Amino acid sequence: MDQTLQEAYDRLFAAYGPRHWWPADSPFEVIVGAVLVQNTSWENVRRAIDNLRRNDLLEPHALHDVPLEELEELIRPAGYYRVKARRLRHVLDFLVDRYDGCLEAMFQTSLGELRAQLLRVHGVGPETADSILLYAGGLPTFVVDAYTYRVVTRHGWLGFDADYYAIQDHFQSGLPEDVQLYNEYHALLVEVGKRHCRKKPVCQGCPLADLLPAGGPLEPE
Repeated sequence: MDQTLQEAYDRLFAAYGPRHWWPADSPFEVIVGAVLVQNTSWENVRRAIDNLRRNDLLEPHALHDVPLEELEELIRPAGYYRVKARRLRHVLDFLVDRYDGCLEAMFQTSLGELRAQLLRVHGVGPETADSILLYAGGLPTFVVDAYTYRVVTRHGWLGFDADYYAIQDHFQSGLPEDVQLYNEYHALLVEVGKRHCRKKPVCQGCPLADLLPAGGPLEPE
């Protein structure tokens, strides 16, 4: 195990404790949330999902059958609702057409093949695909987001030219292949990102501050 990654994890867990992420009542709800959370806060996603729950639509076939215009209104609180309604519809088409809405069957597909299938769905990028695989499917893939990028690059663990896959490989090659560890580590990085590793870093009080280079957080040249 990479000692720096282990030290960072231990500090974050000691500071914040278990994050209990992803907040959802079912794997399908995780999938819906993974699409809706793009470019918005979780509070907005929660309001949209509550609309779906009140209408008994948190089931693949039921939500798939909702007319697009109605779906747009239901998820309006999540923002960019027209774009997201279409992206969600593409995901629902994939679930229903390929797996007849059966998530158990879908997650029995090998990780590599299922990831490739998801990435071929219009509007699903690496972060959304990996969120579905890890949090809904319990499959061992590390989720990378903007907070992860900031922590990794500002601490000098990787250069600012590192892409999604380089950062993902840094964690997956440096940690045991453990779903719960990947789950908790990503959630802890989100927490420290929200509190400290913002667009403008707030390093005072950050549990990872002692792991920064001597001159403080690195910035792109």
